[in-house]
Amino acid sequence: MSEQYVVDLQEIDESQVAVVGGKAAHLGGLLGVEGVRVPAGFCVTTNAFRRIMAETPSLDHRLDQLAGVDPDDQEAIRTLSAEIRRAIEEIAPPDDLARAITQALARHGEDGAYAVRSSATAEDLPTASFAGQQDTYLNVVGPTAVLQHVSRCWASLFTERAVTYRRRNGVDDRTVRMAVVVQRMVFPHAAGILFTADPVTGNRKTATVDAGFGLGEALVSGLVNPDVYKVRHGEVVSRTIAAKERAVHALPSGGTQQVTIESRRQEQPALTDAQVLELVRLGRRIEARFGGPQDIEWCVDDEGFHIVQSRPITTLFPVPESDDQENHVYVSVGHQQMMTDPMKPLGLSMWQLTAMVPMHTAGGRLFVDVARRLASPTSRDSMLDVAGRSDPLIRDALETVLERDDFIPSLPDMDPGGPPIGSASAPIEIETDPAVVTKLIERSEASITELRRDIAAKSGPALFEFLLEAFEEHKRVLGDPLSFQVIMAGMQATWWLNDKLGEWLGEKNAADTLTLSAPDNITSEMGLALLDVADVIRPHPEVVAFLGDVDGEGFLDELVELPGGTEARDAIEAYLDRYGMRCVGEIDITRPRWRERPSTLVPVILDNVRNFEPGAAVRRFEHGRQKARKKEQDVLSRLRALPDGDRKADEAKQMIDRVRTFIGYREYPKYGIISRTFVYKQALLGEAERLVQSGVLAGKEDIFYLTFQELHDVVRSHRADGRLIEQRKEEFRSYHALTPPRVLTSDGEALNGAYRRDDAPAGALIGLPVSAGSVEGRARVILDMAQADLEVGDILVTAYTDPSWSPLFVGIAGLVTEVGGLMTHGAVIAREYGLPAVVGVERATRLIQDGQRIRVHGTDGYIEILS
Repeated sequence: MSEQYVVDLQEIDESQVAVVGGKAAHLGGLLGVEGVRVPAGFCVTTNAFRRIMAETPSLDHRLDQLAGVDPDDQEAIRTLSAEIRRAIEEIAPPDDLARAITQALARHGEDGAYAVRSSATAEDLPTASFAGQQDTYLNVVGPTAVLQHVSRCWASLFTERAVTYRRRNGVDDRTVRMAVVVQRMVFPHAAGILFTADPVTGNRKTATVDAGFGLGEALVSGLVNPDVYKVRHGEVVSRTIAAKERAVHALPSGGTQQVTIESRRQEQPALTDAQVLELVRLGRRIEARFGGPQDIEWCVDDEGFHIVQSRPITTLFPVPESDDQENHVYVSVGHQQMMTDPMKPLGLSMWQLTAMVPMHTAGGRLFVDVARRLASPTSRDSMLDVAGRSDPLIRDALETVLERDDFIPSLPDMDPGGPPIGSASAPIEIETDPAVVTKLIERSEASITELRRDIAAKSGPALFEFLLEAFEEHKRVLGDPLSFQVIMAGMQATWWLNDKLGEWLGEKNAADTLTLSAPDNITSEMGLALLDVADVIRPHPEVVAFLGDVDGEGFLDELVELPGGTEARDAIEAYLDRYGMRCVGEIDITRPRWRERPSTLVPVILDNVRNFEPGAAVRRFEHGRQKARKKEQDVLSRLRALPDGDRKADEAKQMIDRVRTFIGYREYPKYGIISRTFVYKQALLGEAERLVQSGVLAGKEDIFYLTFQELHDVVRSHRADGRLIEQRKEEFRSYHALTPPRVLTSDGEALNGAYRRDDAPAGALIGLPVSAGSVEGRARVILDMAQADLEVGDILVTAYTDPSWSPLFVGIAGLVTEVGGLMTHGAVIAREYGLPAVVGVERATRLIQDGQRIRVHGTDGYIEILS
């Protein structure tokens, strides 16, 4: 079939995408589905397109020009793509190719009317639908017109929107081929679209039908509002009948026209309920055939329904796989760990092997199933309480699920198994002694030292057997009951102070000031330590100038050639020895660490050199400590003036001591986890290097696209599946286009929750207050820490901040993030540094423009955009 120019739809299936394109491949696949009618026709294959392109040398030069255009230069893309389209449309198909098409028309009836539709190889894919990017022509009559419209379909591969869409999805223009589907026209009473999953909520059990009179073009083009039906469990659960004033009909001589619907018919339903249910039944069969939710174009005439296209719905967030039929409720781990980007397979599997609770994966993200906790009244109340304190949006999303009485059954209280992801049990009883924290840190550091020592001699299969044992030690350290007690003691003391001081003194978030410069906070120390690095570099102008032009990762060795360069290198190296295992998105083992890419830190160091005076770290920490001490004295004196004041002051003093002793440790377990993870990574990359040298892998980082278990098998067998690795890379690229929900049900419903508040000014952006105070300044919208360019007084606006962002915090005046909670890392460090902060602000990086002046209300939880 490789040299065929025309192939009948009856001969096509999904395995032939490279020859017939996505649309035709799916149409061929539909022909085997029981009860599904597909209009007869044929496909002009990609062989024909390739020949046309090859026989037109001028196109090659224009494609080279297009490849060199800046992706943001829309004017150049528009001009070049228009030139390419015109050139293709002017090409006369060679005689043998034209003959093959006209002979196919003769077999199907050359005097009939046809739909001529593009079918690109990068179209209707599981990861990108490319819907509407190429052209369709309806009611084309006669061989001459069909040949002309085949050329137009070829040319439509280079519409401006198609070229831009491909670039956004990482698809090279030269790798895409265009086939063309030619099908007998259906002249329908009604037409529209069926989504076998709700395209808005993602619910896989709710189908949505859009319907209008005449050809479907009226709906696709937005000419009319459709009737909308929702179907669940075999019944129509809602219907909205629109006033359909116009329709598109076919003309006898070819082409289409808009017509006005007579007024008495405008508000009549386009379909009966029985027809809607029949259509959804067909849709479920098609969905089963293709293995996922489908976006289906349909039309209906006197013969019944005809399916003219089916493609995957690529915008839905995938649902974690489950081996049972029970209902599940998945909470996003990324929203709690401040990393909502997709993770590569090795990173996901390492988390699954080292986590204290079972982890599920979907769309490159991690989730925890909380259905059992929600079913038990006690654990449900505890979990909702913690969620409400930490991230009200997660609580609201969970409550939305619980409002559906039939989704989560109420079961007797039971042991949910494993430590809770959050617990508001009775206050932890623990002695307020700094030695407890010291003991825990020493334990963790000893364990990491032992890991480094023991792993050094391991390689091959023995390394993986060792790591499986090391993962058990990892979980033992992570699940240390004393560590959990200390973390909860600090958190509960914070909640107690905010609740009680709010009740007794009318103060909001009083604990924010009381926790300033708390000891033993490894993350806040990390930010201050980079100020000390800047102090070493600042006196040496040649070093400062050199760092301003750093390009690549060899700069540390080059520094020693400059006056003061040795001291600068030693300061940076010492910092990397302590914190080099950290990076943005650090929960994914595959992300490059600062030790691997130290240039990431250079812009922050230079900001510190420019914006601060020597000794800033010590002064800043001491200022925070004094401010917290002053706040403590103020609170206690005001409490003693109240009725029963001595008791209230004594209780508050106990909680203040507790929070200052323990809250800093909240950041340490994550540091310990990431330290261990970097040791694992270095050992695995050593193994990857050996696999590359022996020709098993093409590159070291290919291991990132294998799970831990798969990599173990590769090391044992010395064989790797290159196609699987390439498929995983493509999947990972596609996951970037998906936005993970805070909560996801096994029905596929994606829930992000809402703030149930009315205490902010009109037009304000609502979020969660996590660090008190109010500040006004210039918004700096920064999505990549390496691109930071901050001035004193700027307000950082970003998607999320994990601990690696804390070095930026020393130079800003306030913080706004899209993701976060009261006890997540960014919030803890904002309080440590006394920065007004609001987190969980939906779409903050899109609603706030870089450079705008904004006012952050960290006490009340909203942001005003100032004129």
